[in-house]
Amino acid sequence: MTSLKLSKEVKLKGGEEEYTNDGTVDFCGMPANRANTGKWPAAIMLLLNQGLATLAFFGVGVNLVLFLTRVLHQNNAEAANNVSIWTGTVYIFSLFGAFLSDSYWGRFKTCIIFQGVYVTGLVLLSLVTQLYLIKPKGCGDRTTLCGEHSTMEIKLFYISVYMIALGYGGYQPNIISFGADQFDEHDLREKPSKPAFFSYFYLALNLGSFFSNTVLDYFEDDGMWALGFWASAASAFAGLVLFLGGTARYRHFRSSGNPITRFSQVIVAASKKWRVEMPENEDALYEGDDESSKTAGRKMLHTHGFKFLDKAALITSKELDNEKQSNRNPWRLCPISQVEEVKCILRLLPIWLCTILYSVEFTQMASMFVVQGDAMKTTIGNFRIPAASMSGFDIMSVAIFVFLYRQFFDPLVKKFKKIKGEAQGITQLQRMGIGLSIAGMAMLSAAIVECYRLEYARKDCTQCEGSSSLSIFWQVPQYSLIGASEVFMYVGQLEFFGQQTPDGLKSFGSALCMASISLGNYVSSLLVSIVMKISTSENVSGWIPANLNDGHLDRFYFLLASLTVLDLVAYIACARRYKGMKHGEMIKVSEEDKCDQV
Repeated sequence: MTSLKLSKEVKLKGGEEEYTNDGTVDFCGMPANRANTGKWPAAIMLLLNQGLATLAFFGVGVNLVLFLTRVLHQNNAEAANNVSIWTGTVYIFSLFGAFLSDSYWGRFKTCIIFQGVYVTGLVLLSLVTQLYLIKPKGCGDRTTLCGEHSTMEIKLFYISVYMIALGYGGYQPNIISFGADQFDEHDLREKPSKPAFFSYFYLALNLGSFFSNTVLDYFEDDGMWALGFWASAASAFAGLVLFLGGTARYRHFRSSGNPITRFSQVIVAASKKWRVEMPENEDALYEGDDESSKTAGRKMLHTHGFKFLDKAALITSKELDNEKQSNRNPWRLCPISQVEEVKCILRLLPIWLCTILYSVEFTQMASMFVVQGDAMKTTIGNFRIPAASMSGFDIMSVAIFVFLYRQFFDPLVKKFKKIKGEAQGITQLQRMGIGLSIAGMAMLSAAIVECYRLEYARKDCTQCEGSSSLSIFWQVPQYSLIGASEVFMYVGQLEFFGQQTPDGLKSFGSALCMASISLGNYVSSLLVSIVMKISTSENVSGWIPANLNDGHLDRFYFLLASLTVLDLVAYIACARRYKGMKHGEMIKVSEEDKCDQV
């Protein structure tokens, strides 16, 4: 069997209008008109929506570690752990949102619902902060600590921030996949735009956070927390309105049903035939028809590997009789396309697991980098630079490297390898490996900076903020390296998981990238706890104490760099063994699949 060749453009009988060939439909469930739907006009609205939503998210997240220490009186390690757990929870919810989207609601409806939850959470956080947490008025800056808070006030705060986590997390993987849906990869004119969208999506995400890091950060750092949170709520609401404004323009894929049921059917069917020997002839495997293979999009062709699962599609005499009577039991016989879905996810897992450590390093930018920067010289004359605003250099690095990658790096490699056509010079797996290597260099840079920060630090300080004479601008290399690594790792992940997941699980593919970030945050929190437990004794403050001048944050960074080397070795081994999926013919969409599947 061979992979599907690009099909010719489809036209309705007697009509002159061209329609998409990837199975997308318009808002009313009819075949999507190529001229009037999707492409860059729809994608640009989604990119703007992403920028506004990200502005709102980082308006809360970028300074959350300082809010916890200054307003809620948590120490550095506790605040860093809570931020890591909260950020991790954001991306765990991405799996929940992807499941609802792929299974039942579709991406459009899922985006609307979770953005509504997101806006509500931001409004609640703004109200709780303004009415209850900022007391006395003006507290929460560098000099004035806030008073004690009641248990109810603390609970309201956590309810609001975890509503934000639910809303943003559930929405995020779907907006990525929904944007990619606007381009028909079966059309030679639109196909190159899909990988470009992923790069611009990540750029929009970073540009949205740039405003938070350079404007809202100053208000919040000066104690105007409520103003910063209200600005975030307004931005998220504007993004929701903009998203709804493009309703008539969007292309949609229908939801494909519960993937857990489909996966379970394959496992159960294969287990029931565990004693049956597999024939060498692939003709004995059940192909299914359009209805039985109905997982949206294209059928998947048989691949070698995980041969035990092939037994789920093996036609025995009993299944043959049932099939003749149109009485197939899906828990005993599954189409080979359904079996390949399970194989596809199993093949992705080793690659996905190797990306988690990268996310551990990435999350340091919102926690340890901020704490480290706060203990450095943050003033130029009378002007003070908030430590969290240094992430602006990460954002600028992302913008620069997105441009360099698309215009120089990839074309240069294509020319060197003499690659012609649409194929990329740097494969997605190679791109992710490069990103992991650069992140390791960022940790080394951070460790070296911390060594010098300690050398120029005042040992007698009680509050370590600004206690070192080393300028905060020495953090620029580590932020810039993290930014460069994101363009290789996270953009590569979005493309890789988006391309290598079945058509009915595209949101799940995007959620895998988010889940990597989530587990990275949890692993970071666990790692900090383990390091502090091992390094702390009666006479030693540990590596990451409240006063960094009494600790050794540099050793923590060196530890992360060492773990990156081991992770890179494991990643290369997994990447070399990875085999992609094969696609077959399109699964036809029945006329009865209308608006309720959008």
